Amino acid sequence: MNKSRREFLQSAAVISSGVLAVHRKKKVQEMPGMQQHPHPAQTNANSHAGQRAVSQLIPASITLPVETPDVPNLPHTVEDGVKVFNLVAEPVRRQLLPYKMMQVWGYNGSCPGPTIQANQGDRVRILFDNHLPESTSIHWHGLEIPVEMDGLPYVSQKPIPPGGRFVYEFTLHQEGTYFYHSHGAMQEMMGMIGMFILHPEKPYKPRVDHDYGIVLQEWAILPDSTVPNTANMEFNWLTFNGVSAPATTPLVARLGSRVRIRMVNLGMDHHPIHLHGNQFVVTGTEAGRTPESTWRRENTVLVGVAQARDIEFDAKYPGDWMLHCHLPHHMMNSMSDLLMNGAVVEDRMIMTAATNDSQALSQMQTLADAVGFEHIHHAPIAPDANSVPGFPQDAFMDMGMDEAVAKPETYGLPRNWSANMMGMMTLVRVLPPEKYDEIMELKHRMLDKKTMEKPAGEHNHGSHEGSDSPNRR
Repeated sequence: MNKSRREFLQSAAVISSGVLAVHRKKKVQEMPGMQQHPHPAQTNANSHAGQRAVSQLIPASITLPVETPDVPNLPHTVEDGVKVFNLVAEPVRRQLLPYKMMQVWGYNGSCPGPTIQANQGDRVRILFDNHLPESTSIHWHGLEIPVEMDGLPYVSQKPIPPGGRFVYEFTLHQEGTYFYHSHGAMQEMMGMIGMFILHPEKPYKPRVDHDYGIVLQEWAILPDSTVPNTANMEFNWLTFNGVSAPATTPLVARLGSRVRIRMVNLGMDHHPIHLHGNQFVVTGTEAGRTPESTWRRENTVLVGVAQARDIEFDAKYPGDWMLHCHLPHHMMNSMSDLLMNGAVVEDRMIMTAATNDSQALSQMQTLADAVGFEHIHHAPIAPDANSVPGFPQDAFMDMGMDEAVAKPETYGLPRNWSANMMGMMTLVRVLPPEKYDEIMELKHRMLDKKTMEKPAGEHNHGSHEGSDSPNRR
């Protein structure tokens, strides 16, 4: 192993589990499809043949599980042909960034809740336990199921009291991207949502080689608080799968493959999600797969409140491409959390961290010392910058913290890559076969290391390894 890889493994291994939140290897018997997805054949990035879709080389009988980075899958057992899931509503501690934690509500120690994956035609039983301090219920968003299972308090069922259990059971005849959530408005804003993926009886065409899921959420958290203000109409923290950039895990794809990204949104804002450097087609909504005749090329898709959107594209352009919400205030983290020493911009609704170079350097160095990463000076500014009306805007927002958010999926990114990654952002990394395989090797090494280090008999509801639940602390 060369020096850079050794240093990466050493630094990444000591990052806190709340920041690194990576998945364990998925057991075949716990995943839809019941078969592992083979490594696509090596492709030559410099040839047209090497860039053809790798999905053409995969047997049509294999179902590819969806990966939701930073969020676990919910495992199941099978009883008399019924898939049985155990779902627990409970308070959760979630690390937004190395320097910011929030106390929210979720499921099985995770916010968003663990991803449920099943197959079209399955009969499922969800044993739901309420560990919250108030009553709740679950609505299965978009699913066509008996009204008794719909989760509407007082109408289709009685509210489930604290300490209570309710058994949801129904047959799944649909396919596509769905989600589950509390049917209490404020509980929704406390984080109570999870993805529900229904794999089709026959694989979609064209087939994909990578299938990712992202939950879009927003939070109003004051600098001196860790609990979201669910009644607030302004939001200062925006997340993909419960974390803000640069802590979001990049979506890694092999050059020449086909990629699907599923996105669901449960909040107060619609989100125009833009992918750099690529065109995609929208292939599904919260009502399932859409006819191919409706597909059109886009690079920005609006994911509205309570909606799901599936996009697909051929990963034919190598590079590290940003995927992000294009609302400007959703492309930043709350700068007010860094205010200190009276550095307040009184004429702005959203206060920046500093108004001059010395303040910015001091504040960022304080943050770097507290979290434990190398502070790199922000991008250059003009000598007379403070004399220009409107300054500063983005000048002091660089927040590079590469070491603090290091994980296998970030290996090989340029130095200080994290400086301008904030809010609802992640990277889609389209990599040549040798680099893709190298990152997969690093990922598996870390997963194996975490498996060996896990204390024997640790209680975790069987579904949320690496989460930030208070039950694990």
